[in-house]
Amino acid sequence: MIKNKWIGAAAALLMTAAVLLIIIVYLNPEAFQFTADQKPPAYASAMDKNEILSIQIIADEKKWAEMLENATKEEYIAADVIINGTKIKNVGIRPKGNSSLSMVAMDDTTDRYSFKIEFDHYINGQTWLGLDKIAVNNMQGDASYMKEYLSYDIMNYVGVDTPLYAFADISVNGETWGFYLAVECLEDSYVERVYGKNHGQLYKPENMGGRGAGRMNEFMEGMPNDRENLPPFPGQQPNQFPGQPQAPPSNGANQPNAWGNPPATGWNPSNAGGNLPNDGGNTPDARGNRGGFNGGPMRGMSSNGVSLQYIDDEISSYPAIFDNAVFDSTDKDYQWVIKSLKKLASGEDLEKTVDVEAVLKYFAAHTTVVNLDSYVSNMGHNYYLYEDDGQLTILPWDYNLAFGGFQSGNASAVVNFPVDTPVSGVSLEDRPLLGKLLEVPEYSELYHSYLRQIVDGYFNSGRFEQTVDSLDTMIAPYVEKDPSAFYDYDTYKTAVAELKKLGLLRAESIEGQLDGTIPSTSEGQRADSSKLVDASSVNLSALGRQGGGGDRRPEGMGPMAGLNWDIMPQVMEIIQAAGENDLTEEQVNQLKELGLTDEQITQLKSMAQNRFGPMGGPRPNRQPGADDKRPDFPNRGAGQQTTTSRPDTNTWIAIGGCAALLLAGILFAYLYRRRRS
Repeated sequence: MIKNKWIGAAAALLMTAAVLLIIIVYLNPEAFQFTADQKPPAYASAMDKNEILSIQIIADEKKWAEMLENATKEEYIAADVIINGTKIKNVGIRPKGNSSLSMVAMDDTTDRYSFKIEFDHYINGQTWLGLDKIAVNNMQGDASYMKEYLSYDIMNYVGVDTPLYAFADISVNGETWGFYLAVECLEDSYVERVYGKNHGQLYKPENMGGRGAGRMNEFMEGMPNDRENLPPFPGQQPNQFPGQPQAPPSNGANQPNAWGNPPATGWNPSNAGGNLPNDGGNTPDARGNRGGFNGGPMRGMSSNGVSLQYIDDEISSYPAIFDNAVFDSTDKDYQWVIKSLKKLASGEDLEKTVDVEAVLKYFAAHTTVVNLDSYVSNMGHNYYLYEDDGQLTILPWDYNLAFGGFQSGNASAVVNFPVDTPVSGVSLEDRPLLGKLLEVPEYSELYHSYLRQIVDGYFNSGRFEQTVDSLDTMIAPYVEKDPSAFYDYDTYKTAVAELKKLGLLRAESIEGQLDGTIPSTSEGQRADSSKLVDASSVNLSALGRQGGGGDRRPEGMGPMAGLNWDIMPQVMEIIQAAGENDLTEEQVNQLKELGLTDEQITQLKSMAQNRFGPMGGPRPNRQPGADDKRPDFPNRGAGQQTTTSRPDTNTWIAIGGCAALLLAGILFAYLYRRRRS
């Protein structure tokens, strides 16, 4: 029995402990994330990557037709959706995409758009088994149907927090629509599944505002529609962009081009100038970079934040990031990001500024699958930035152009893509989230270890081939019957074989680069191309291309006659990069390097100005962070620095514990007082 003289001390200790516990809970909420909270949501098991989702869309036929007719507006309509037998009523559905959406919109032979399905668009809080939004991707540019799936699979294998993914057989109003890939959208459900309820902030940096600010779609929608069969540019080979180095000869794919560079450098937005006689920006800069876009209009995009380079302390200097906040956010949230970018630029406190392991795993997988429509090129997009308590992480998105889909036929460029300078058209200095880490020997070694893990565990082990074969067995019957496919079944089978060949050669090159038998930098490969892996046996164009395949490619467009459709995404990036101003002389030169005539450039400028006025910036009436969410949804998943989230089970347990300690202290004090009386 406690003596009277100790009761007061015990009460004081209990109340002090309660106060300390409250402080600990406040400062370290993650310490109270119990295992029970980490139970995967129901949709995680339903989106089984080894099974095929059944998605039935039931929509008013008139509204559905109107949505397709006006797809470039990306406006939602209401529909009922049945997924694996579970019906969700009154969900929002809309076409999605940027250049890919525009290409389908310009093609009279197909309405095979990619879509976003937002379960809570009309009914606040409604989900499918806990998921708020899903994207279904149409396989444009991928005759194998597997590029995006395998990219996420490799990332998942090495430990990247990928979105969930599964193939989906889609029907509309009872009729088979097409065979797609379903991907969990990186919004509320994703971050809660991965990071818990007390998560940080999420951004989707974009050069031209959310969803490309709709500019490419609006622009393409306004182009003349009198179509004629168009020849390629004079002297241009099939599947070759203007200025692209000629396809490698059959004796090894390592012959130098006019610069003395091996074809391993390949075509990409950075060397669109290729070996054109007009310099037009192709003189190497101080870092040895050359190319049509390098130092040109796309280069300026680092000044809007998309490159994650530190500019200054002003929030307005980073519109590419902050105009695309996924959740509600405030100036305080933005300052967290700016402070992190400033530390990153100086190399200060990298462990606290960057989730080093997560970021290096991402870049190891990203480098493996060679997706240049991304952060590592002049395009500077197709990724998510996650920030929590000042620490940054990069998250994957949009891999339909992985495995060289952005390189127009040069297999050697894909197979031998350098692992120690895995950027295109920019330098590592221009991409600090990767460059600053690789400057640290310890982190560079860790990055190499993740590459080695992928090569040994995913490729050399036979897992890659087994995955391709098992996927082929699973999806081939659906592909064969796909009524809206961009490619026929024979093309699909050829693409699968070429993809398998490409993947194994890519792993062989990475292994050689890690072992030192193959140059691992762009400079080293230019200096000695003889050691590169011979990729001449791979037909990269058989894997698909932007715009789909066969006769589905849009044809001539009046004043645009003679313009190769393959270059339109690059043309539009230049047009969009003009911002609120007219095209600069440098930008005009870039367009000429892509093969446009003065007349076509004049027509493009006129159409752009007449169609939607000044270029760049967010869409009219678009609120930063709104994305596709209803504007009246309060604090959707906002980070812990800005809003007070609804207390979860763990919070109530912690509060209950504190209350119990306080009550015990009060009782002790009461009993002590009563005995004294």
